[in-house]
Amino acid sequence: MTEQSTKVHVKPADGRLGVLLPGLGAVSTTFIAGIENFKKGLGQPIGSLAEMGTIRLGKRTDNRVPKIREFVPLAPLNPIVFGAWDIHEENAWQAAKRASVLRDEHLDPIRHELEQVRPMKAVFDKEWVRRLDGPNVKTAESKYALAQMLMDDIQRFREDNRCDRLVSVWCGSTEVHTDITDVHLDPDRFEAGLKSNHPAISPSMIYAYAHIMAGVPYANGAPNLALDTPALAQLATDKRVPIAGKDFKTGQTLMKTILAPGLRARLIGVNGWYSTNILGNRDGEVLDDPGSFKSKEVSKLGVLETILQPELQPELYGKIHHKVRIDYYPPRGDNKEGWDNIDIFGWLGYPMQIKINFLCRDSILAAPVVHDLAMFLDLANRAGFFGIQEWLSFYFKSPQTKPGLYPEHDLFVQKTKFKNTLRYIMGEELITHLGLDYYYADQK
Repeated sequence: MTEQSTKVHVKPADGRLGVLLPGLGAVSTTFIAGIENFKKGLGQPIGSLAEMGTIRLGKRTDNRVPKIREFVPLAPLNPIVFGAWDIHEENAWQAAKRASVLRDEHLDPIRHELEQVRPMKAVFDKEWVRRLDGPNVKTAESKYALAQMLMDDIQRFREDNRCDRLVSVWCGSTEVHTDITDVHLDPDRFEAGLKSNHPAISPSMIYAYAHIMAGVPYANGAPNLALDTPALAQLATDKRVPIAGKDFKTGQTLMKTILAPGLRARLIGVNGWYSTNILGNRDGEVLDDPGSFKSKEVSKLGVLETILQPELQPELYGKIHHKVRIDYYPPRGDNKEGWDNIDIFGWLGYPMQIKINFLCRDSILAAPVVHDLAMFLDLANRAGFFGIQEWLSFYFKSPQTKPGLYPEHDLFVQKTKFKNTLRYIMGEELITHLGLDYYYADQK
């Protein structure tokens, strides 16, 4: 363990927290419906560390293992209110019914609450998401004006709902892949690009800019290039706003970050990892476009290289063939299916295989991630943290880090970082799992 004598000053979670959601589709409505059910004592927040997670404090022999919610001052659920933007005019009840993720038993008791969540007009450009379109869209002469309109929405939501604090989590669609260009390099060039309608500035970048300028902590749940541009990362630091991203780690990639560290730890070689998915929700429809799929593919492919570190042991991981496919299959709906074939080898090079068939529910896995990000970004903001929150990498496929610092993809390293950050905030000893003091303390 590492000694720590003082704790971080955290402002109390008093008053009402507003959670803003760019995108009111399957993920957002499943998240909102879950919270509204929990407020009424219906169901359990399974998958949420904020609500069900525990944390060890001190030595194993101390037997101090409180719930995370009892340990750190998280926002209570009851005052939370929700706002959203979407290209469709449906309220959250209608959107949830159309998404067909949840059964009526989880929608009927909260119909009134869901009907109160009506989406604001979205910033949308079909050039960035080619497979979708809708009528509920803002129009303006410039992207800068669109950003100002979003900031007006944020302020109006804050006032109308009497919110003391806000946090936002992008739950919109995957945009067409793009690379960093000159307009993304610093805040001044980015703002000039907004005013000149630079074509390399996407809607998700406009949302990120607006939230940062409005002082609202923001997480990017899609693989879109946005918060990870140098311009917006610097702006978040300048404005002292916590940010985190990107791309929720839920289905197949979650399995990779669980299994790959085990193979690496036991030095089992990997020749190939073939992954394919079928899904039929709006996300699947969007990813059927090659441009949007490219964004997702880049996010998914980066995981194994960082975990396996082929540059350190090329004889084990230097020739791995990593292939990722996603196929839109409407009959499956939100119930995504992921197949993995992993070709491995062991002692004396003898080959073996692992096969995984993960029949998951995309939004059921994503909803607790959205909730935890909202809870912990609000905590970070009250603790005075700002800029990139790498300690939340536990929740992302492509964790955002400081430039020049490689991301940690190993789920278990990420979890250690996450819990040690909570211990640091509360002035508790950091746990390294060395454990020698249990065996040699009496010998001194």
